[in-house]
Amino acid sequence: MRRWMGVPVALMLTACVTINVYFPAAEAKEAAKEFVEKVIGDEAQPKEPAKENKPGGQSASVGPQFDWLSLVGIGSAYAQEQPDITIKTPAIQAIQSRMASRFDSQLREHFDSGALGFANDGTISVRDANKIPLPQRVAVNQAVADQGRDAKAVYREIAVANNHPEWEQQIRAVFARQWIDSARPGWWVQDAGGGWRQK
Repeated sequence: MRRWMGVPVALMLTACVTINVYFPAAEAKEAAKEFVEKVIGDEAQPKEPAKENKPGGQSASVGPQFDWLSLVGIGSAYAQEQPDITIKTPAIQAIQSRMASRFDSQLREHFDSGALGFANDGTISVRDANKIPLPQRVAVNQAVADQGRDAKAVYREIAVANNHPEWEQQIRAVFARQWIDSARPGWWVQDAGGGWRQK
């Protein structure tokens, strides 16, 4: 009988390990949206984190309740079922600040003109170099390269900051979709097949 009773406990502990490693796509999408909108400069975006603070302020969910399932390790697994993707580390925020500054001062006007577009790999691409005035081309190409380098660094940094470096490619894919989703009307974006379309 003791051997039989040990089986469910072993299965529960195995289930905990499985739950802990899944990629939280919905949470990653929210984090990507927050990051991207701050880089692009949407004024409406800061209102959304304020909504998140309201549920956190409810005392009912924070009350002194004893979690009996935590005795067998299920409590910690449940906590990780609803992870909060961290994008607030100093390294991530420094990259975000650089990207936002560069976007505003060097890249935005070239998105508006149609010279640049969001590529399907989570970077920026020069779509039509003829729309960039000749004296600016070297500087714009450098800014595009720097923005791409920072984008790749932030995908890696977010994965590491959340203790799952293996999530880097998935985070990059989520961000790639978000840059395109957040593109303003009239900007160019690249589809999955590599073709360009104007939003």
